[in-house]
Amino acid sequence: MIDIYSELTAIIDKDYVSNSKEELYMYGRDPGLMPAHEPEYVVMPTTVEEVQAIIRLANREKIAVVPKGGGLSLTGLVIPQKGGILLDMKRMDKIIEVNEKGGYAIVEGGTTHGALKSHLLKNYPHLRHSIPDSPPIATVVANAVIHGQGRLTQQRGFNSDMVSGLEVVLPTSEICKIGSCAVSQYWFSKGPPLPDLSSLFFGWFGTTGVITKLGIKLYPCKKYRDPVLFLTDKAELVPDIMRKLGRTEMIEDLVVNAQPIPLRYKDNYYILFYITGDTEEEMEFKRKMCWSALWDYFEKREGGFVSLVPEMKAPMLSMPSKDTTRFADVSKGGGFEYSGPIAPIEKYPVYVKKLIDLAEKYGLFYSSAARMIDGGHSMMFSFSYTFNRADPQTMKRAKDALDEAAEFAIENGGVMWKPNLDEQKITMAKMDPNTLDLMMRIKKLLDPNGIMNPGNWEVSK
Repeated sequence: MIDIYSELTAIIDKDYVSNSKEELYMYGRDPGLMPAHEPEYVVMPTTVEEVQAIIRLANREKIAVVPKGGGLSLTGLVIPQKGGILLDMKRMDKIIEVNEKGGYAIVEGGTTHGALKSHLLKNYPHLRHSIPDSPPIATVVANAVIHGQGRLTQQRGFNSDMVSGLEVVLPTSEICKIGSCAVSQYWFSKGPPLPDLSSLFFGWFGTTGVITKLGIKLYPCKKYRDPVLFLTDKAELVPDIMRKLGRTEMIEDLVVNAQPIPLRYKDNYYILFYITGDTEEEMEFKRKMCWSALWDYFEKREGGFVSLVPEMKAPMLSMPSKDTTRFADVSKGGGFEYSGPIAPIEKYPVYVKKLIDLAEKYGLFYSSAARMIDGGHSMMFSFSYTFNRADPQTMKRAKDALDEAAEFAIENGGVMWKPNLDEQKITMAKMDPNTLDLMMRIKKLLDPNGIMNPGNWEVSK
């Protein structure tokens, strides 16, 4: 019988291969509510060739492989549902190139958003990328794989829309370049004018390959950046407020917050948006355009702008935002999770009502941060609930609330973002059967032995 551990240590230095119970325990769970399941081995490669060798071994022995970035999705996407080899990418963390004139960076599969941000601040302070509101250890690749969002989402779409090229180790171990880098030495496009194959790897949760390099677009870092806060107590007005601000084409980001504490938030909806510019004149022009777009609500006493002193602005300007981590410990148990449907912004009033109804039904503390995407073509709405990780009953109530929220969201026009296994099943049951069949055929074609993160996007036999 083959000794998988010995085979792995023949590929990677033994200091970076483990089957110890302590380490398998840590890699078998994430901060969310999905049940734990441990891998049999953990490996930390540093080269593409090592990744290829591991994939070849896994194919030969028909053993699962789960690629892992920061492990921050909260929805169990890198919990090894069928054991196998956990491929921790954190040692593949080089920033390979910053093409200043071309406006992109090339990073390895384990490079974090924090590292890229620091590198740009030090060496290219006039350039920036779209930073998600997650801890700095979130990886650039994993965030793109789950169609993550960042501070440029309102203008540019999902962070996966800002990818400019890929290098992927396929489930059959071949290296494949996707986009302009397949033909040119420049990583300026993930698809057009070629057929866009990048969608074979985004949203698939590591079931179609291991991304070892990624090109990410960079954008001007404006001299000025200012948060603006608009308040209303009428949920039914929020979609039109979002739409009117989006149509100005003056704002960088927009998030609508709803939560009961601090008390000034209770029964109110805080629309936080950002304007940026290179001159004070540009900032003043954009500010006036936004004020003008919302002035009718002010005159009708249906809403108003909130004055922000510098002390209030400081946390709003931090990237990533620290609000998520502060919210996570409201229940003093260190736990929170959210279901996050992507949906038309017109659904905001019914979603926020359901958010509050579920909190009352299950006795939970709630919060929601709805982010506008791509100028208002859609939004991400988060049904967020906290729980005490030492209290199984509270965790069960939170899980039941999130399951009900997902069912409700899908029945009301939403599509689940980074869905957990249960939400994937709900999604596939709702999906057009021919679309689902096409997805399964693509998966089978790319991964004939079914080794890549099995359990995800999987049809029950």
